[in-house]
Amino acid sequence: MTANRFATRLNSFASRPQAEWPDLTGKPSLMQMAARAAKVAGLTDLDLNFPDHVSEKPAEIARSLGDLGLSINGFAMRYYSNPAFKLGAFTNPDPAVRREAIDLTKAGIDAVREAGASLMTLWLGQDGFDYAFQADYATLWQHEIEGICEVAAHDPDCQISLEYKPNEPRSYSLMPDAATTLLAIRDVGLPNLGVTLDFAHVLYADEQPAFAAALVARHSKLLGVHLNDGYAKRDDGLMVGAVHTLQTIELLRQIRKDGYAGAIYFDTFPDMTGLDPVHECEVNIATVKRMLRVVDRIDQDNRLSAAVDRQDAVTSQAIIQEIMLGPDS
Repeated sequence: MTANRFATRLNSFASRPQAEWPDLTGKPSLMQMAARAAKVAGLTDLDLNFPDHVSEKPAEIARSLGDLGLSINGFAMRYYSNPAFKLGAFTNPDPAVRREAIDLTKAGIDAVREAGASLMTLWLGQDGFDYAFQADYATLWQHEIEGICEVAAHDPDCQISLEYKPNEPRSYSLMPDAATTLLAIRDVGLPNLGVTLDFAHVLYADEQPAFAAALVARHSKLLGVHLNDGYAKRDDGLMVGAVHTLQTIELLRQIRKDGYAGAIYFDTFPDMTGLDPVHECEVNIATVKRMLRVVDRIDQDNRLSAAVDRQDAVTSQAIIQEIMLGPDS
């Protein structure tokens, strides 16, 4: 895992707009938010939402971001442009709406390639259901697989990453967890498909993040890691390590062991309560760097690997706490 690539959610930098743009009326522009993000020490990349953030030629956006010292890690699809998408994008009962969603996704893939990146993240939050007897589940699944298959085949050199989430906006997402997402990837069967793990999503899917990562590495490939934190009830978007410090460290150790080579992306929500987004992102970067140093110490401690081999939880917890907090003296 490369520890020097850090990406972040661009919309975070609309937080506390009056502090950055006292005369601003309306929402800040893409480049205004990007210029603010460029102030973050250690930030290397941004992810852009498509089509929301891409109102001009993608190559020109990439050049403008490059002038700020930032690269594009990838794009993430958003299905808000048509109100009909609320009932489903790839799974909408209307074949014309499904076609629109698929074609929009293909346009997004073309755009991210034009911007010089090769990662498209699909969060299909609209694809699901809310009521018993609302939909035929086999039909929903078939439409989802067909849609993913078509967009993944559109450009085999573009990596397509599926980001799962248990619910929201739908009451039940069609791909709510790691196992179901891996089933979908198996059904599609194309080599440019993989998974994005969002830490808060994994928590409230009632999963252990490192275990989910290990399953992904065994059955597919990990294409994205979104770090944040929360209380495992919803997508809180809190700062890294704020609640689940040990689980975050275990995840970082697992993905490094499995050879993850992508950026660490901060999907946090400083804008929800008006936090300073520059300082918030800098603290997230510093936290991950500290955690990776803890991972280094863990991997150099033979006692821990021996305790893990025995599944000796008491000894492993004692060692981890000593590594993190120092000896009891």
